[in-house]
Amino acid sequence: MNRSASFHSPTFSPLYRQIKDLIMHGLESGEWRPGDSIPSESELAVRFGVSQGTVRKAVDEMAAENLLVRQQGKGTFVATHKDPGSFFRFLRLVPNDGELQVSQSVPLECWRAKAGPDVARLLALEAGAAITIVRRLLKLGEEPVVFDEIYLPSELFPDLSLEVLRSGESLYSLFESRYGVRMIRADERLRAVSADRVSAELLQVAEGSPLLLVERVTMTYGGKPVEWRRGFYSTRNYHYHNQLG
Repeated sequence: MNRSASFHSPTFSPLYRQIKDLIMHGLESGEWRPGDSIPSESELAVRFGVSQGTVRKAVDEMAAENLLVRQQGKGTFVATHKDPGSFFRFLRLVPNDGELQVSQSVPLECWRAKAGPDVARLLALEAGAAITIVRRLLKLGEEPVVFDEIYLPSELFPDLSLEVLRSGESLYSLFESRYGVRMIRADERLRAVSADRVSAELLQVAEGSPLLLVERVTMTYGGKPVEWRRGFYSTRNYHYHNQLG
């Protein structure tokens, strides 16, 4: 590891951040895949020519960002969407009363289209590029709670279909296991809307009822946008919860 970078150089970054970037490159290149264990901190320290403490700081930050998972007595593993605990990382719904119910994803439609200006901009595609649009209903218990419309680059999900979506896996777990696309970060915007005829029928609420619209752009490694999602949330028995600080 070259430690000669000047503190005043515009490209300077702390040494542990440089190690973090190298580990991230290993994740992005597929050297370590979701669910795999990564080398020990002492092995990584030797590999990168730095102290074990520097590696530990990099790994700590990646664990805080849900990129890696420490397991006591077992080691450190690449985070995976197959872990049931990861499901609600991107779904911040909490019941008003009682316990959270078992989730069920119900695929409704899946078709190919060409990206319009908005979708192309949000997914960093050329206008007219091939995209795949998915509509699905998320139930918690027997209650329909979220109606999603999801836009994906077809190049990354070449054979996605209703049949594939009905595999029973969660969407992000399916995207990870079948297509090698891991969702690691998302930007969301929330606003209140009124239920139109379609969303009212699917969510079993009266037309014109208040819904929460959650618009999300989800990124994979390198900050590459790979999903734009518009989710209509029924907050009749659930609310959106986010912890800050």
